[in-house]
Amino acid sequence: MKQAPLIASCFDSGFLEAHDTYNAMSVASDGGLYYVLSSDKLDVGGQMFRFDPLKEEIKFLGDLNIICGEAHKNSIAQGKSHVLFYEFQNKLYFSTHVGYYQLIDGMDRLPEQAPDGFDLYPGGHILSYDLQEESFADLAMIPNGEGVVTMVMDTKRGNIFGITWPTGHFFCYQVKEKKLTLLDKISGNGEAGTPGIDFRSLCRSLVVDEDTGFCYYTTIEGDIFYMNPFEMKISQLEKAHLRLDYFGKYDPTLPGTMGYHWRQIFWYAAEHVAYGVHGNSGYLFKFDPKAQTVEIVDRITSLPSKKSGFFDQFSYGYLGFALGPDGKTIYYLTGGPIYENGKRVEGEKSIAKGAAKGLENLHLITYEIPTNTYQDHGAIFYENGDRPLYVNSIAVDTRGNVYTLARINREGRIVTDLIKIKLEA
Repeated sequence: MKQAPLIASCFDSGFLEAHDTYNAMSVASDGGLYYVLSSDKLDVGGQMFRFDPLKEEIKFLGDLNIICGEAHKNSIAQGKSHVLFYEFQNKLYFSTHVGYYQLIDGMDRLPEQAPDGFDLYPGGHILSYDLQEESFADLAMIPNGEGVVTMVMDTKRGNIFGITWPTGHFFCYQVKEKKLTLLDKISGNGEAGTPGIDFRSLCRSLVVDEDTGFCYYTTIEGDIFYMNPFEMKISQLEKAHLRLDYFGKYDPTLPGTMGYHWRQIFWYAAEHVAYGVHGNSGYLFKFDPKAQTVEIVDRITSLPSKKSGFFDQFSYGYLGFALGPDGKTIYYLTGGPIYENGKRVEGEKSIAKGAAKGLENLHLITYEIPTNTYQDHGAIFYENGDRPLYVNSIAVDTRGNVYTLARINREGRIVTDLIKIKLEA
């Protein structure tokens, strides 16, 4: 029996310039869904909103350029937030990233020469939003004109960790001390490097061991490192790595792949371990930082992907992977192959950046950790039959409704906006 598709409902945030958005959404303790819609325009900042899941109402909260105090500067805009929101002492913490690039050798590069009349990108900001006062604070600015490609927060101790883009410096911001510490580059010359030499794709997800306060990240070669904020020191794990045969084979010096990086990862306090997903292969794994072990749990790609045996079409894998509000169920938005006349539709063989190699369906997967229960809830479509595309974010409200940010065709104009996927009870 063929599975009925899930139907996603669309919302209009009123931001006509909204472009592909990565992470940038979370549900806060007040029940609100907070999200940022990105811009890839030179002079248009990303926009932040709050969605009320009960009333299904959207409130505009701010323009990233204005929040960062750069509204009247002729510099490349604060076009993105590339990170989740983290709640600490009734404030949401997040950061900004550049959204306007120069395409060089098929890769998105940080502009090195500003367009006429503009200055270069000034650098990303670490920001906070007070949930009660409904006000923003600009806490720190990333040096050397780099953005923030990933960030995590230790919400017990008030430490923020992140990686800059494109060269890949690790940083730590201590909220209580109001101090930013910039450490060394973590992997070659990061995504500013030369392909085949010192280019290295950077980790897109960090995880904090809530027991120790240490922050962990991967390199494309599969090594696992941790940052000790009490000593401001980075060290490599000696016993654990992600160079697993199941994950595939990669050249770490070439763009267009995340290699052996984990794609997304979160801390699971019930077992004092982290659960992560490898992007291309779709394998769910368990990482124990204290025992220094990595254990394959299951393959959580869509059922059609499992049957096909092929990787999915997004070259980096999918970021829409999170622990649900019940504290035990993983929600994962991933790809599924499309078949025409019984033949799988194939995309490009390789691509030099994080992008879709070809068209695919979007599937919602749930995985209950205590019972090891996997379920593919089916492909997701809009009411008009269109597919949600370029999905790399996820949030789940207290009633189990799933949200993401996806491309929508509005009268011939493609914009990214909020969509809701309701699971049948």
